[in-house]
Amino acid sequence: MNRRRTEHKGLTIWFTGLPCSGKSTISQLVFDQLRRTGVKAELFDGDAVRQNLTRGLGFSKEDRDENIRRIGYMCQVLTRNGVIAIAAAISPYRAVRGELRSLITPFIEIYVNCPLEVCKQRDSKGMYKRALAGQLANFTGVSDPYEEPLAPELVLYTNDERPEECSRRVLELIVNLGYVHNGILPNGKSNVDSRPLKR
Repeated sequence: MNRRRTEHKGLTIWFTGLPCSGKSTISQLVFDQLRRTGVKAELFDGDAVRQNLTRGLGFSKEDRDENIRRIGYMCQVLTRNGVIAIAAAISPYRAVRGELRSLITPFIEIYVNCPLEVCKQRDSKGMYKRALAGQLANFTGVSDPYEEPLAPELVLYTNDERPEECSRRVLELIVNLGYVHNGILPNGKSNVDSRPLKR
């Protein structure tokens, strides 16, 4: 493992999308590559957060928003201290995502776009099946809405792109925007612009 610290700036990368769209898989790949190349990074996965930081919250709109705000607060603290904070949470409502964008600088929203039918097929836990049977209330994509981002920095089409391709696109984006050097990219440099780090 390369333990040399790579020069970079604090940043929040926020993955949003339907359940089973691929957020956790892609964000983990991005996190692993950043850490592997010496970048200070932390990952907040929605499921893990609900087991620890927000265990007492339910799935009403109010509780969902509070869940996202708590994750956002952790990302805000880390970002202003020079860490790349990565969040992978359904975060179904535009308003609270917009709230985070206004509070956290810099903030990159990644929309993990996957057709609902494909998400259902990928669901190894049977959550969609239970929701459709009325056994899970307030389930995003079934009995609760998902509001797609209107202007995300990046859209990943996980029905057509492999997780490794998606993670590389995320890494190329943050290199191209000047938040990290292209030394973080797997297998060398890409065709993204070589720009100085943002100051």
